[in-house]
Amino acid sequence: MKLVISPAKSLDFETQVPTQIKTEARFLKQSEQLNNVLKEKTPKELSSLMKISNNLSELNYQRNQEWQLPLIEAKSRQAIYAFNGGVYKGLDIYNLPEEKIDVMQNTVRILSGLYGLLKPTDLIMPYRLEMGTKLSIGDYKNLYEFWKKDIVNTLNETLSDDEVFLNLASNEYFKAIDKKALKVPVITANFKDLKNGEYKIISFYAKEARGLMARYVIDTNAKTVEDLKGFNYNGYSFSESMSKTNDLIFVR
Repeated sequence: MKLVISPAKSLDFETQVPTQIKTEARFLKQSEQLNNVLKEKTPKELSSLMKISNNLSELNYQRNQEWQLPLIEAKSRQAIYAFNGGVYKGLDIYNLPEEKIDVMQNTVRILSGLYGLLKPTDLIMPYRLEMGTKLSIGDYKNLYEFWKKDIVNTLNETLSDDEVFLNLASNEYFKAIDKKALKVPVITANFKDLKNGEYKIISFYAKEARGLMARYVIDTNAKTVEDLKGFNYNGYSFSESMSKTNDLIFVR
């Protein structure tokens, strides 16, 4: 099984990483091309482009100036340990048993505006570039156009013909994958909570649930759609009646 998750806006480059395993991101030359464009933008331009505060734009201006190839290892960390949002809270990656790191590495892929597609232990430097940012790069109108071919080609190289491909990414990031060119069908998992007598997707809980599902796949080494239906972390259970063939709904 392969699954994709989104990155997070908030980063953690302080907590001690529990593994020495480090790998190199595949598309660093493309990342450099993007960063060269970002490097030319002033803090004020970054603030307007990314809809962020002056303080954040100053921070990211400095990040853009410092970013370089080869990556500065002292300022880098493995991607799965660098992101710090709801999905990663659910993943609880700092408490993953060491013997499960290989399963995680073979299963999880992180979509990224700057790095395209990351394996969990790929090193990254701090950055901010959401996939939906309206940034033009040469002849490419936006990041979706820039990344689409590289991402789908890489996924197709690593997916076997009958392998399950699970989407646990947000809509913003999953749009970077050309589903029509993908060699296998996409299975999507959605998570609904009961509120006012009705099951609804509540963003705050759904983000963490995506991480919980990713952790479940790693913990159980899930391979099939039937395996996924056994997901029961944090009170969620599979709803046969709400689900469709390739759209799995879990409720609590």
